[in-house]
Amino acid sequence: MARTPRAGGGPQGGADVPRGRTRWRWVAAGVAVSALILLPLLIALVGFVFSESDDRDEGGRDEGGRTSEQVPCSEALAFGGAALPAGARPTGACTVQGFQDIHYSAAFRMPRTGVQDWLIHTYPDAPAPGAESCLGTEADLCLDLGHEQGLPTGVDAHAVQVRVAHEDAGTALVRFTAFTM
Repeated sequence: MARTPRAGGGPQGGADVPRGRTRWRWVAAGVAVSALILLPLLIALVGFVFSESDDRDEGGRDEGGRTSEQVPCSEALAFGGAALPAGARPTGACTVQGFQDIHYSAAFRMPRTGVQDWLIHTYPDAPAPGAESCLGTEADLCLDLGHEQGLPTGVDAHAVQVRVAHEDAGTALVRFTAFTM
């Protein structure tokens, strides 16, 4: 292949190098495909970030179709095989949510010294509560139970979670949830 000189000079003393195969079409196609894949993901991420997590419709249902209603705290605790301990004061409303599964929740304050005794009396076959299962929560003591982990037979719930936060030297805030799966 003959090289033709070029005015203004070029590589190798003014001789023009023959054109090789360029891959710009492949690069452009790769960029276009990447943009078509990543753009919808980016739009979905932005929508998720700016959406409200507690959207409910007119019937009080959340996005999972569950309705939330207030119940007596004794009912919420009984679903998980527990009773309100002596000296405990409910904080706010105890609730139940239900659609395909049932989720009871209760929160109460009680004397800090009575928490361990209440848990041992309520769930005698359960492992000792500890802080190691509290990862990612603002709790000082946690207990996660299922029928294999000490939940008594005859209890309607499939699982129970107890989270205890020591508020001061004499008071503990107990968050109790019992649910089916």
